[in-house]
Amino acid sequence: MHFNVAYMVLYTPFVKETDSIVEKGLMSLGNALIMLLVVVFMTVLLIVFYKYKFYRVIHGWLIVSSCLLLFLFTTIYVQEVMKSFDISPSAVLVLFGLANYGVVGMMCIHWKGPLLLQQFYLITMSALMALVFIKYLPEWTVWFVLFVISVWDLVAVLTPKGPLRYLVETAQERNEPIFPALIYSSGVIYPYVLVTAVENPGESREPREPREQPTDTEGKFQLAVPSTSTGFAPAPDTGAKRAKVKRVAQKVQIETQSTSQGEGSGGVRVERVPTRPVQQEPPMQQHHDDFQEERGVKLGLGDFIFYSVLLGKASSYFDWNTTIACYVAILIGLCFTLVLLAVFKRALPALPISIFSGLIFYFCTRWIITPFVTHVSQNCLLY
Repeated sequence: MHFNVAYMVLYTPFVKETDSIVEKGLMSLGNALIMLLVVVFMTVLLIVFYKYKFYRVIHGWLIVSSCLLLFLFTTIYVQEVMKSFDISPSAVLVLFGLANYGVVGMMCIHWKGPLLLQQFYLITMSALMALVFIKYLPEWTVWFVLFVISVWDLVAVLTPKGPLRYLVETAQERNEPIFPALIYSSGVIYPYVLVTAVENPGESREPREPREQPTDTEGKFQLAVPSTSTGFAPAPDTGAKRAKVKRVAQKVQIETQSTSQGEGSGGVRVERVPTRPVQQEPPMQQHHDDFQEERGVKLGLGDFIFYSVLLGKASSYFDWNTTIACYVAILIGLCFTLVLLAVFKRALPALPISIFSGLIFYFCTRWIITPFVTHVSQNCLLY
């Protein structure tokens, strides 16, 4: 209990009980600005570490944060859920399950794992962090925090000296991926596009002949048209070409043997141009997952945290109309953001459109639509 009070005093010092709307709004705005200062400070600190390549410090920071969320916070909320449903399982069973859950999550996030499993753990961590905000922040402060964080996201990504923009541009200059614990790889490519570097899952699994290096137009995004026009499917005379390649390889092998014998006897040196070896293609599933993780649309993990805060706060009032309205608003905002991403082809903030539309939908539904529907339904029941 003392921990809760200390947490509230540290991040939200203005918690005086009052009936004045103006005073509540000013206190909530002050709490939100304090939260914003904390976020800005941590973001700038991360950028400084990344600029001077303190990668071990960043990795340690992220690993400690992931451990706290996957082990400590998960244990706390599992206990709360079990108390709510009056469930008393064995302590050994709970510890064994939570330990396996946390270890697998750490491996998927900070090392290697299936893309879907990594997405699951990242979303779970975002939901746990959102529950912390929902539980410990005052009611009005939540809405002001969502508003100021969305404005900060605009400034941090779109301004020339924005820290998030600098992070993305620096990662692109260094040709380095951003830390997976900070980025959600959606695995969704830009709308209706495919890449020719990915094998068509429906095509034949027969081996192919080695191809020349792709030109400037190969390996880029192309419209998803039938495979016969994009080069996904093998050519009709694949068998004849394979036989021809095999004959050429045998001929080169014979020439190599005769060349080595000639050098040993007569000292005559015969040079030949080596052919490019056929590279074995990686397994389809691994190649497809790596391609999705590398080329898919990426979202900052903080975006999911504040999406979850908005949706969780709306659902805390047990109003299905408001909850569904906020959910639809977030999806609409994401769709508009993806459209703008495909148009401008640069890093864009994912919070403003979704959060602003979610706030509009929330207040309109809770203050206008829900009372109207309740009034109409009551009148219908009377008649």
